[in-house]
Amino acid sequence: MVNRKALDPESSPGAAFGQRLRRLREERGWTQDELGVRMGCTGTHISAVETGRRPPTGRFSASADRALGTGEELQGQCNAIRHTALLEGFPEYVRQEARAAEIRLFELGIVPGLLQTPEYAAAITMGAVRRGAITEQQAEERLTLLAKRQASLERTPAPLVYAVLDESCICRPVGGNGVTAAQLERLIAFAELPSTVLQVAPFSLGERRSFDLPVTLLTLPDRSPIAYSESAQQGRLERDMRFVQPLLTAYHQLQAESASQAASVATIERLRKGTP
Repeated sequence: MVNRKALDPESSPGAAFGQRLRRLREERGWTQDELGVRMGCTGTHISAVETGRRPPTGRFSASADRALGTGEELQGQCNAIRHTALLEGFPEYVRQEARAAEIRLFELGIVPGLLQTPEYAAAITMGAVRRGAITEQQAEERLTLLAKRQASLERTPAPLVYAVLDESCICRPVGGNGVTAAQLERLIAFAELPSTVLQVAPFSLGERRSFDLPVTLLTLPDRSPIAYSESAQQGRLERDMRFVQPLLTAYHQLQAESASQAASVATIERLRKGTP
């Protein structure tokens, strides 16, 4: 088949759904147009779902199950996509993060996940559960994945990790005094590692702060950079240098404007000592 797009089911839940749909269709010897006729949609729609360019809906998956005679298999897989705590696009980012040579982080309000203690991460996640934003099962999914991401930093050779934290990250109490103090200690220990740089962007930067939203930049082993960003509904990896290069430039400007690592650690230590 010409221009057949390879599918990686581990890249996202949508890709896993698309691969399963394609496999079921091909097992029956149907083209995308033929399946579309049986489902009451176009072959173009089938193609978009199979390649992950369009997410499956409940109506689409139910129609596919009827056409393919698969009971409620695809409906169940669709529900898993809709109820996962992970944004579409984030699993692919995690795969790239696990092999990146360099990781650059900027965060506002909370300490970045890679630098969180288990207790701090649990407090943040359970806060989302109490607000009704996610379920307890989704919270467990997030925490399990976070533990795996943190463990991947211990690979050899270790990635270089540059973290610039807005001052709000270290001033915001999370989980009570004990959890907050332990998190500040974790940041100090992180700064002492040979493969890390930790800086605080003070409130006094004002309008000179480069970013108003969190930013994550990865440098892959072949030295190609990629950026990851999130909206409320979707995560996106950006590889086009027309968009990635300005973010890299702004990140370097932010590092230059932020406090040095020594001054940043001293600020964190003062806050830690002030926490009962």
